[in-house]
Amino acid sequence: MPSLTHEGLVLIFRHAPALAAQLVQDVLHAPLPRFDHARIGKTDLSQPLPTTFTADLVIVLEREQKAAGAILVEPQLRPRPDKRRTWPHYLTGLRAELNCAVILLVIAVDERVARWAAAPIEIGHPGFCLTPLVLGPKDIPRIVDRTEAMRTPELAVLSVMAHARKESPDRALEMAKAALIACDGLQVDRALPYCELVLQSLDRVAQAALEKLMASGQFQYRSPFARKFLGEGLAKGRAQGKAHSVLTVLRARRLTITDEQKTRILACTEMKQLDRWLKRALSISSVRQLFVD
Repeated sequence: MPSLTHEGLVLIFRHAPALAAQLVQDVLHAPLPRFDHARIGKTDLSQPLPTTFTADLVIVLEREQKAAGAILVEPQLRPRPDKRRTWPHYLTGLRAELNCAVILLVIAVDERVARWAAAPIEIGHPGFCLTPLVLGPKDIPRIVDRTEAMRTPELAVLSVMAHARKESPDRALEMAKAALIACDGLQVDRALPYCELVLQSLDRVAQAALEKLMASGQFQYRSPFARKFLGEGLAKGRAQGKAHSVLTVLRARRLTITDEQKTRILACTEMKQLDRWLKRALSISSVRQLFVD
């Protein structure tokens, strides 16, 4: 099942298809055909064969209402050897369908994955070698300026996803604030998933700092839906942190934890209950005793 991070990356470029072309040209310095419009294309790239091939996102670059080029966007969270088999198929299938130049753009918010994705793919035919264009963390700008973030909210969210956990909590908080402010004026169907991506990309220290800032009234979110969502998201993050602390204590004491018990602990969102479990975890002799009232 695709993760929130993977689906979020697809959503970012689905909402802002021209951003992919901008990054290809301005950041990766790869040539694109002249175009006046970018739209989302169909992602089913199967041929009349038993195997189904579905790309993550296809962006068609149009000029005078005709396909002038296309960008196949593939978010990648971890190395997957099968992708080195399917990516060439995606490109050739898309080129055959649209009859225009096509390129592969891999989005990787982890530097190790970016290095893996950038390796050339030898097809076997002389001179036929695919080298993916990869947008990795070193290519994604660190956006802390609110004006800059508001110009391209999707890029601001991508910035947080790529860099927040590697920055100091103060720097991560500034990046998160810029992205959240940029999302404040968006439609709810865009703003809410972007907010969730921002929160997920912060570590517990930065999340706690954001929660404290919101409680102080120094950081106000205009949208009532997003404000409620942010509050609930931060509370959920705090509860997850406490749940992981319970598991850490149990593991440190070498107690056996079943999958069912782990799921129950991680699913708990009541801080008082988690506090009781954390205190109890210090002295019980089996995890079963954790849940005895």
